[in-house]
Amino acid sequence: MGFLPLTPLLLGLLLLQGVLRPLRGDLVFIPPFIRMSGPEVSAFLVGGTEDVNVSLVLLQEEAGILPVPTCGVLSNETGDWSVTVTPGVNVLEVTIRLKRGLQWCSSNETDFFSESPCIIQTLLVLASHGSFCLAHLLIQVEIYANSSLTHNASENMTVIPNQVYQPLGPCPCNLTAGACDVRCCCDQECSSDLTELFRQSCFTGIFGGDVNPLFDQLCSSGTPHHVPDWFPFLCVQSPLANSPFLGYFYHGSISPRQDSSFEVHLHTDLKDFSDFGYKQGDPIMTVDKAYFTIPQVSLAGQCMQNAPVAFLQNFDVKCITNLEVYRERDSVINVKVKNGAVGGIVTPKVIYEEATDLDRFITNTETLLNNGSDSRNVNVEEHYIFRWNNNTISEINVKIIRAEINAHRKGIMIQRFIVKFLSYNSGNEKESSGNPGYQLGKPVRALNTNGMNNVTTLHLWQSAGRGLCTSTTLKPILFGENALSGCLLEAGINENCTQLRENAVERLDTLIQATHVAMRGNSNYSDLSDGWLEIIRVDAPDMDADSSGGSMNGICGDIPAQLSIRILFSDAGAVEGITQQEILGVETRLSSVNWQYQCGLTCEDKADLFPLSASVQFIKIPAQLPRPLTRFQINFTEYDCNRNEVCWPQLLYPLTQYYQGEPYSQCVAKSLLLVSFLVVAVFLSNPWTRLCKAWTSTI
Repeated sequence: MGFLPLTPLLLGLLLLQGVLRPLRGDLVFIPPFIRMSGPEVSAFLVGGTEDVNVSLVLLQEEAGILPVPTCGVLSNETGDWSVTVTPGVNVLEVTIRLKRGLQWCSSNETDFFSESPCIIQTLLVLASHGSFCLAHLLIQVEIYANSSLTHNASENMTVIPNQVYQPLGPCPCNLTAGACDVRCCCDQECSSDLTELFRQSCFTGIFGGDVNPLFDQLCSSGTPHHVPDWFPFLCVQSPLANSPFLGYFYHGSISPRQDSSFEVHLHTDLKDFSDFGYKQGDPIMTVDKAYFTIPQVSLAGQCMQNAPVAFLQNFDVKCITNLEVYRERDSVINVKVKNGAVGGIVTPKVIYEEATDLDRFITNTETLLNNGSDSRNVNVEEHYIFRWNNNTISEINVKIIRAEINAHRKGIMIQRFIVKFLSYNSGNEKESSGNPGYQLGKPVRALNTNGMNNVTTLHLWQSAGRGLCTSTTLKPILFGENALSGCLLEAGINENCTQLRENAVERLDTLIQATHVAMRGNSNYSDLSDGWLEIIRVDAPDMDADSSGGSMNGICGDIPAQLSIRILFSDAGAVEGITQQEILGVETRLSSVNWQYQCGLTCEDKADLFPLSASVQFIKIPAQLPRPLTRFQINFTEYDCNRNEVCWPQLLYPLTQYYQGEPYSQCVAKSLLLVSFLVVAVFLSNPWTRLCKAWTSTI
């Protein structure tokens, strides 16, 4: 006896009865229809969920007619089903569960693997406001006896095979425990009758169960098409059970991990060699035989809270933390660090400072849960300076910038952690950016000869929060890295053009407060003749000229809006085979625009945003001028690699002057090795074997 298609009948009946009325506030279930095959399903009710009642109705079929439920009346006659509503932000998670277990489905052991469903019902979840139906969710229940674990699970531990000798998952497409997966022909839980229904559409490859495929180099796989003549000579003799994929993901353990945390796993038997001195990259140890840890960012971008600090490795990282889950780290005041000598101990010296601008560190602030007077301190920045002497640590200075916030404050906090290793005899002199040439990624050294401020480098903006110029911080310009930054300047409709121009120039001048830049990475700050170049400023704005564009409000002309910094550099030789680069000149240029206040439907006296931008570009100048092209090279472009797809001059690219990946001697050695392989291949080729056979036959 077949079952009537309930879904089309129910939808048509609901439309005829007018239940699907216009949704109030675009209230809708996602998804609107679910085919249920397990004891629990969930859906989301999205939209205006205020004052919305959710009810569950079990639709009973009587003589082929489905009754129409009444909205606004909470029905308790749900039989074996229960509905749970979990509120969220403008969303409700609705979960429907089967109250009783499925043991009664398999009361008859002969019917445990029956082809007929154990439960066939139709459920309707209604979202209503008063007597009006706003949204509905239709659930078609078809649960089989073997679609869930109806028996108690065994208490024996699951035996995981050794991945070195056999595949961990012999049937990857078997995704559902205790049930038959469609198109998965290797699923042992599928009966023969079910498998026949989709045998012609089974999953292929490794996902379909072919976890030990025959690879081309296997001798028993036969000779495929389009193979070289020496293929049988170079094939691999191996049993079929062997596979190149065995042990590919094996890491030395076959037992499952019990913890699912993403924290760094530290072995209990830490290897501590700090008593014999630190080497670069060694983790710094404490007297408790533990790592000295500071939060760091992993390659995946995740903030690792217990990452060990490596000796002589600086870093500057930022971690994003939710204030609701923030937990203060243990204080470093009582930590005793091994200095690298036998019995030597260093105690960090800690000083505290109060943060002045919380908007730089805390964003997306939400309404406080409790407006009480409780407060707590959070660390927004931590600066660590390690003084080293040979292979030991002589001093540790820590500066912690903290902020006092409400204990119930919510938002996102940006924490910064800086670690620097300095020599024990270095004073307060500025850090070098190379010796002697600049290193890539090091700050460009700068100097202000006017002596009004202590400027050491050029800067760009680093926006935070809303991106306003008043809340931005500065970051140094790094050698060899082109960058673009900007911020927003507030201006009103009645803004004074002269004042706006002065504010824009002032913001742009904060980036270039220096008068000279260092030609080399180790130029002496106290000696201006030691490779210091004066910054060339082009098209500086005339602040005395009034180009406001008339007396119209909201329109100003010639407002400086963009600062362009161009830095010329070149190769200046090599030290121990390492190319040294130096700066040849720095030019700054201001570009102006005409600003007009942007009005909506009406011009209101509200602050408009005027964007300011700054860019830096590094231009490499060749050490020697390139040889000018001849008339033949200009007219005959067949051998021009820039204007043709085929580049004949670079046919033997590793042996040409264009290849700079490795020394020339290594390229020649590898080329000779390749030529020897080609000679062996020629001797093993089919024509050569024929010549050998003909030669032996004549003898």
